[in-house]
Amino acid sequence: MAKATPVLIEAIRRTAKKLERGAPYQWGHMGSCNCGNLAQEITSISNQEIHKSAMKGRGDWQEQIIDYCPTSGMPMDSLIGQLIDAGLSTVDLQNLERLSDKKVLSKLKNIKSHLKHNHRDDVVLYLMAWSNLLEEEISDRITINLVTETLNLIEN
Repeated sequence: MAKATPVLIEAIRRTAKKLERGAPYQWGHMGSCNCGNLAQEITSISNQEIHKSAMKGRGDWQEQIIDYCPTSGMPMDSLIGQLIDAGLSTVDLQNLERLSDKKVLSKLKNIKSHLKHNHRDDVVLYLMAWSNLLEEEISDRITINLVTETLNLIEN
């Protein structure tokens, strides 16, 4: 699971809101698909530039993630590296492209039983559930840290 940070959570939520408001979405376009939209938000690279970079490699996001090499110098590997630096893992990106992370899906079980990976509204639901899950992780860490710090103060 992604490294939960306020910056990453906010980027995921902004992506969901932009898609909800009608931002370009086309699952078969490397810059306007699930990963492409989040990549635009995190990197400030346009959907056209992302697509252009992807066309220098082979395959879709799934295949390019499998082939990811941080030292290749390929534009898509550089882009994936920026996403990893933002707190995502290659597994997170693969799950986003297919809307398949079991933890995220468990948050949606009462809302919708099956998501279509190439349906804009389902991507929005997934992104919001994912950001909420990451926010819960931060909240849990903060609570634990505060309790630990309080106990340390009492003991000293």
